Amino acid sequence: MKKRNRLIALLLAGVTAVSMFAGCGDGKKDENNSAGDNKKTGKVYYLNFKPEQADQWKELAAEYTKETGVKVTVETAASGTYESTLKSEMAKDEAPTMFQVNGPVGLASWKDYCYDLSDSAIYKNVNSDDYVLKEGDKVVGIAYVIETYGIIYNKKILDQYFQLPDAEIHSIDELNNFAALKKVADGIQQHKDELGVQGAFTSAGMDASSDWRYKTHLANLPVYYEYKDEGITSTDAIQGTYLNNYKQIFDLYIQDSTTDPSMLSSKTGEDAASEFALGEAAFYQNGTWAYNDIKGNAVADEDLGMLPIYIGVDGEEDQGLCTGSENYWCVNSKASEEDIQATLDFMEWCIMSDEGRKVISEEMGFITPFKTFEEYLPDNPLVKASEEYRKAGKTPVSWNFTTMPSEEWKNGVGSALLEYAQGTGSWDGVVRAFVDGWKTEYAAVHGEAGETS
Repeated sequence: MKKRNRLIALLLAGVTAVSMFAGCGDGKKDENNSAGDNKKTGKVYYLNFKPEQADQWKELAAEYTKETGVKVTVETAASGTYESTLKSEMAKDEAPTMFQVNGPVGLASWKDYCYDLSDSAIYKNVNSDDYVLKEGDKVVGIAYVIETYGIIYNKKILDQYFQLPDAEIHSIDELNNFAALKKVADGIQQHKDELGVQGAFTSAGMDASSDWRYKTHLANLPVYYEYKDEGITSTDAIQGTYLNNYKQIFDLYIQDSTTDPSMLSSKTGEDAASEFALGEAAFYQNGTWAYNDIKGNAVADEDLGMLPIYIGVDGEEDQGLCTGSENYWCVNSKASEEDIQATLDFMEWCIMSDEGRKVISEEMGFITPFKTFEEYLPDNPLVKASEEYRKAGKTPVSWNFTTMPSEEWKNGVGSALLEYAQGTGSWDGVVRAFVDGWKTEYAAVHGEAGETS
């Protein structure tokens, strides 16, 4: 009986010992799990600027959540509403942890919300500080896409025009200035029935989904050339030196068009994209990002090309496409530490993982400024067109619209353009909105008139 009791005691002691060791092991495991759970307590909320890539960002978010368990929410602001949407979302308890600014002007409004990215993986992998926004020594924004825009054209329609008996321009090589562009556009408009198109240019829609092409991207050209003349990179008071050039290219857009100017207020960005994709127009002002809206329709990839936006400036034969970025990633410094880390991890995954790089390059069609994308290039004929201009040594037009004083200024220019186009206003109204509006808005944003730099 004593032996039996001693045996039972020994067994119980062994069980206790095992339990203790097991408990130690479990405790360590729980600790590790807890650490893992802590890593996963963070979440990501990305407020995306680009509606044309909304689906792809949701796809990436879902894949990342599947791989890591980290919740990633992607919301996309409607076209032309990003700044107002960002303001409203930032006021919420569940504010974006990842957002965008369009450059120095956008940064001025949000610099207090920008986490220092100096030690981040994405900064360590960026090709150059040319793609970085800084506030003192802090890296507060990093461009994630380098884009190009100009006048997208349908090679097939142009080739048909070049063969017309009364064609004044006979090859794409001759189409290298505004005078030549006007001859071609006028000719296509005159022969539109014969060529099977509705107009030379797609409709210059002036609703919020489309007007940015004219009040921002087209307006960049007169700003660029004035800055170039003056040797400056920003100003508190634009002179409007090249506004007559702005007028003549805008006139060409609305006169040689698929749409009567009086109807432009009802035309959307989708209308313009559809007109071009279906072969109803020869020209379409937009950028490399527009390929996703064009592909798979009537216009074959091999028929896609892109011209610089010629406005009638001396020496523009050597001008390239408009190249730059208004898409700088920022991380919300007001978010929790866990959410900040989760956001940094997601951004790193986007530029380092095979899945992230494939979606960004192939499906979104982005050229990025990151070293990690050397083997990941988009299969986008518009990107290839931009590379041809670079290799030919043409001078790219920088994106100076990031220095435009405010969104309110752009809206003022857009309204004046629409009134002019539909005949309810004059070009003088556009000039006032451009010049006087710039000075007023710059002063309003900065508190007082600033210095030209």
